[in-house]
Amino acid sequence: MAADEGETPAPPEKTDDGDRPSSRPRSVLRRYPDFRRLFVGNCTSLLGSSVTMVALPLTAVVHLNASPAQMGLLGAAALLPHLVLGLPAGAWVDRMPYRRILVLADLAQALLLGSVPVAAVLGVLQIWHLYVVMVLTGVCGLFEAVTAQSFTPVLVPREQLLPANSALMLSNATVTTTGSALGGVLVSLLTAPIAIVVDAVSFLLAGLCKARIRTPGPAVVSTERHQRHLWADILDGVRAVFAHRIIRATTLAATLGALGGQIQNVILVLYLVKDLNLSPALIGAVIAIGGVAGILGALVVAPITQRIGPGRSFITGMFLAAIAGPVLAAAGSPLPLTLTVLAAAQVLRGVGPSLYSVNQQTLRQALIIPTLLSRVNATWRFLVYGTQPLGALISGLLGSLLGLRATLVIGSGVMLLGTAIAYASPLRSLRELPAQERGNKSTSSRCPR
Repeated sequence: MAADEGETPAPPEKTDDGDRPSSRPRSVLRRYPDFRRLFVGNCTSLLGSSVTMVALPLTAVVHLNASPAQMGLLGAAALLPHLVLGLPAGAWVDRMPYRRILVLADLAQALLLGSVPVAAVLGVLQIWHLYVVMVLTGVCGLFEAVTAQSFTPVLVPREQLLPANSALMLSNATVTTTGSALGGVLVSLLTAPIAIVVDAVSFLLAGLCKARIRTPGPAVVSTERHQRHLWADILDGVRAVFAHRIIRATTLAATLGALGGQIQNVILVLYLVKDLNLSPALIGAVIAIGGVAGILGALVVAPITQRIGPGRSFITGMFLAAIAGPVLAAAGSPLPLTLTVLAAAQVLRGVGPSLYSVNQQTLRQALIIPTLLSRVNATWRFLVYGTQPLGALISGLLGSLLGLRATLVIGSGVMLLGTAIAYASPLRSLRELPAQERGNKSTSSRCPR
């Protein structure tokens, strides 16, 4: 294992299969072993987490007879860490080697999730136990996500960030789609609490895989930074987001996109059941189309971005995701037409987020200097994830007052506002990644067009 904190990290390790950059995700996985270890570890833990997305709510409902209010609290517990710790997480991440954070977060989640089936077998599992597990695994997940996004540009060179992020998005879409189906099967075979064992084991294996990463990170270690006040570091990250015109535009657009998307997501299943009278089987098929479309989007994001540029690709993805709401709201009888319209909407909801998610992450990694990247990533997650509880509340209110179809359209209106912000920014003319600004200039308002 490589030396830890205080030592300059090794350059990205690569194999000897040539130096010509490739836009294919498979190529970047083959060429950079450390990134491949991060990728495999993420895939492993994500597969287990997809099982838990099914198994843990069913544990609360079936095993503990949870009420609707308790289920609401359980869902809120997962988002609480982003609201409370979202901003300081980036500053804390900078104070430890990235590899160590990833391994400790995985091992902690393995223990936390493993406690659920153990308590169920012993007959002592209670709803408060699930609340604690959701909050603490949420904390670990927050630190893990901020670290992984900041680690990627350390493990691969700048020109390979797009295919690297495309590979991560592809794995996310694929594993989440298949993992949810696997979760249903495992719950049927093992019962919901015992199925969570799969997730605990997946985090253990993921931690072991990430421990094999040779480069410890972070990219730059500063003794002066470690002695600074936490809030000074946090404010530096916030300033870096809002002073850089491209990063500011992508962050504001993504925040509004998340708000509008959550307004739609909360009522989607209710809309399919109440307004369209679809059967559970058809609802499952409609949702699965969105997952498959997300996989397709992850496959095409690199070639599309190389053709039209990262800025236009981001704007196109935002626009596609935004117009899905009116398409959903237009669904009606007869049933074949309804399913056709819903399939089209789900394709938009799957492909659009892949286009803008990969590009906004690549832009942050390419434009923000390494010493600020963790704090910028944490600020982004605080804003984007912090709006989602608000979106859920707005969705319930609008659905009750105006109806479900109108709520879908309003959610799209919010997303279109985010698209307009992106279009009015330098993103519109950004055909390739501009040079990374040096030193304190990374927080300057000047930005290459």
